[in-house]
Amino acid sequence: MTSNGGIPAAAVESIHHCLSEICLPDERYSWENARRFTGYAKRLQLVINQFLRLSPDNCSPSVQTALKGIAGDLKKADETLSVYRNKSKIYVLISCRTLCAALQECSVAIGGWLALLDSTLQGNPDLHKKTADLSRDMKQPQLRVTENEERVYCTLQKEGQGRPTTKAVQSAIIMDLARALGTDSENHAELAEQIKILKKDLARSNSVPERRILMSLEKTFDSWSVEPKSAARSLDFEIEEDTHITPFKNFICPLTKEVMKDPVVLESSQTYERSAIEYWFERCIEDGRDPTCPVTGQVLKSLEQKPNISLAGAIEEWLNRNIDSQIKSAVQYLSEDSLPSAECIERILDSICLICEEHPSSRYRVRNAGIVVLIVKLLNNSSKSIGSHLRSKALMVLYSMAKDEESKEKMLEEGATRLAIHSLIGSSEKERENAVKLLLEFSSDEAYCAKMASEKGALVLLSSMAGNLEYPAISNLTEEILKRMERVEENVQHLAAAGRFQPLLTRLCHVGANDVRMEMASLVGRMTLTNSGKEQIARQGTKILVEMLSKPEERKPSLKALYNLSTLYDNATILVDSAIFPALTDILFRVAPSDLKELAAMTLANVVSQPGHWELASADKEGESMQSETIVSSLLGLLSVGSPKCQVAILQILNGIASSPQASESVAAHIKSGDGMMAIISFLEHPEVGHRIYAYRLTRILSERVGLVLANELKRSNKLQLLKDKLLDHQCNDAERSEAACVLANLPLSDDEVKTVLGPGLVRWTVTALKEQRHSSGGRTSRPTLSMMEGFLGLLLHFARSHDPAILNMVREYRLLTIFCEQLGYPSQPRMKQRAALGLKYLSESGRILAGASDSEPPPPNGFCLCLTSIIGRGPKVLAECPIHNALCEEDSQFCLLKGNCIKPLLDTLADEDTNVQIAAVEALSTLVSDNSYCLKRAVDELEQLGVIDAMINLFTEVRPGELQERTIWMVERALRVDSHAQQHSLNQALVRALVEAFKYGNANAKRHAQDALTNLRQISGVGGKNSNQPRGRR
Repeated sequence: MTSNGGIPAAAVESIHHCLSEICLPDERYSWENARRFTGYAKRLQLVINQFLRLSPDNCSPSVQTALKGIAGDLKKADETLSVYRNKSKIYVLISCRTLCAALQECSVAIGGWLALLDSTLQGNPDLHKKTADLSRDMKQPQLRVTENEERVYCTLQKEGQGRPTTKAVQSAIIMDLARALGTDSENHAELAEQIKILKKDLARSNSVPERRILMSLEKTFDSWSVEPKSAARSLDFEIEEDTHITPFKNFICPLTKEVMKDPVVLESSQTYERSAIEYWFERCIEDGRDPTCPVTGQVLKSLEQKPNISLAGAIEEWLNRNIDSQIKSAVQYLSEDSLPSAECIERILDSICLICEEHPSSRYRVRNAGIVVLIVKLLNNSSKSIGSHLRSKALMVLYSMAKDEESKEKMLEEGATRLAIHSLIGSSEKERENAVKLLLEFSSDEAYCAKMASEKGALVLLSSMAGNLEYPAISNLTEEILKRMERVEENVQHLAAAGRFQPLLTRLCHVGANDVRMEMASLVGRMTLTNSGKEQIARQGTKILVEMLSKPEERKPSLKALYNLSTLYDNATILVDSAIFPALTDILFRVAPSDLKELAAMTLANVVSQPGHWELASADKEGESMQSETIVSSLLGLLSVGSPKCQVAILQILNGIASSPQASESVAAHIKSGDGMMAIISFLEHPEVGHRIYAYRLTRILSERVGLVLANELKRSNKLQLLKDKLLDHQCNDAERSEAACVLANLPLSDDEVKTVLGPGLVRWTVTALKEQRHSSGGRTSRPTLSMMEGFLGLLLHFARSHDPAILNMVREYRLLTIFCEQLGYPSQPRMKQRAALGLKYLSESGRILAGASDSEPPPPNGFCLCLTSIIGRGPKVLAECPIHNALCEEDSQFCLLKGNCIKPLLDTLADEDTNVQIAAVEALSTLVSDNSYCLKRAVDELEQLGVIDAMINLFTEVRPGELQERTIWMVERALRVDSHAQQHSLNQALVRALVEAFKYGNANAKRHAQDALTNLRQISGVGGKNSNQPRGRR
């Protein structure tokens, strides 16, 4: 579309519209670039209007192209200028480079279009000149980013990267920003408004750098606009008006907004705090720009800083007057009889702390005014009432004042150490931290360290805090305190008592002086140590302690230390590996003071108290082991000549080495070979309990290994009755009674001795005691009680083994079969279950013997059990034919496992984890099967119904070669002699495989029984023409 004979109307209209938007008063543009471009636009407006008025018919192609070009670039310029008009000033600063470049591009482009338009104006000299001049100026526009704008732009870009800053830098940035915005840096409202507008401008911005700049600027402004507390320098509570002078404005650093401590003057004549302006200079150089004066923005030619001496003097005078007034007011309030309010106390403490930290030279004034003593008294008298927060602040003041040596001495005199230690358990982390800081300050002097260590509970609390990783800052500070305290010789014992053994170990192991080593060893010997402490010292100090045994003067303290360490079972291996045995036996078996012999014996006793650590170690310099005849004989020799303490320790040693599975047999043999047996037996009547207990324990071990020899010695010395009397003595301790019961149970006794020594009274007492123990324990039994019950069962086994009619009468009367059966279902030791199963085995064997005896005589009218009743003198009971004995048995018979309801408990016992218990149960069940063909079939049929045969087969298929396999295969082979059962199990592949394995790898008996069983299953042919059903012996 064209107008006036061909001039493009749209382009002209666009030019007029854009020029009307652009050509606004200068007040609308705050930026020089925008105003300069607007000046060009106003001249352009005059040229365009004059051209259209004077050359309305000029519609050449050049004119049309020029006007369209001018319209397009004006539109772009209008868009750029709208940013200057509508966006925040800070946004313009952030975008100053981009905006300047855009205006520059538009100006140059319009200048080019004007040159094209000028080429058509040769007939109009005036318009031609105006157009040519404007074209020239716009092609070379004077648009640039000012130095201040450039500086602010770079600063904001770098601050947006999140680098660390300071109050001084923040102030300088705000001053530069305010200067660039054309406002006063003190005009907080205007700056805040510009930041608010910037935030609105960037609300929909997707630029990460712009967002970062906004966040950094908000943070900087918020921090800068906060007035620091130090600016006022007043206590901020009611004092006399004339005691406080408000600081003059020139006292305040423009950057830090705080009263200056070291004022310096720049070449711009502006005064700043030295550290603040130096930091600002460093930041300028880091950013690659010339350092400037923050207030004036002047680029500095020199970075020289001249001290403002007169101003510094005025500030110092002002500070001194105000500090004096604040100290005076603080003393006044803290000295009042009634405690000031919490708010008042907090302000006082904050003010004093500020004085001490920011003006260290004024600490003497605080001290001389007595404030240190007043704060200590405040903590001492009102600790609970002021609360953790104020205690924390009070400790912080004391910590600051402790940097003054005289103040520190005052604190220690007034008991500040104790108060700080008490605050280690304060309710707030800050209180604990400040208490630790104060103690750290105290620990800088060795004398103070010793005083701290002597305070009750100090080291325990510090040690626990040092290892608390939940609060690493406190932990590190505490660790530093303890390291300082470790350097003080007097603190070694206190530190060790608190669980820090390294100072002690260092002096023990690495310090060359003998007296120091002896002192440390003595300390270890007399301390009450935790288990972890004993282990730590043993791991690091045992070798040196053992070496000390070779030196007579060091022997006693090292022995005491080693004895203390040996009381921990886990240290036995460490002590043995350190070759402690030869050193101890050398003291024990050679001429030495009795107290050293006692210590050596007690230490040895502790080491050998548990097996597994010492059996292979050399016990003397000749390489003999502890269980060797030489060592055992030497120990027995000491029993008659040693002191009472040494004797009980020797008995303990013998008990320990005899308890080891690896050493027990040889030790028992060595004791048996000499007079050791009588020497040990003589202690059974010793007046001291300790001697008797270890003598009884050792006697029990000997009864298990050399029972016959021991029985003869006891009979020869008339001590059998002693064992019985001990067992029946309720005044005696349980440990002795249980050991006496076990010894009697283990001794081989004849039927006559069972009747005369033990007798019916002991049976009755034992049965009653077993029942009482079972009902009183409720399933939970102590170790001595279990041992005693084991002994009781062993005593009853003497009666169960016997076939003497009088003893059988006691068996029936006291129902021993029922007693043994009940013990199988009781959650007791495996040894007790084993003895109970053996008791059932013996009673069942007695029943079969009695049944065989009745078969050899004319059968009584009511079967063999009637014969039994005639033997034991009881009247007949209800009888029923027993498939096991093939005779009539009374219900609840004490010699028949079937009628006594013992089959099910024995089957349950087959699943026990202890192999010895399983063997005893199999042996008891094996008594139910005989070699008689008729009796065998009836018994096997009955046992099959009760599940015994299947249980035995299952057990056999699971066990490995050994005694249990031999016992189970015997019964399996007997069951397979019955054709019906052999046919039933012939297809049991697991059974066949187990029998084949037993035939290949079992012992002679197992192989023979496996061969017979496989023959019965028709898996192999009979060997040697023997009938597979031919009766064989049980074993």
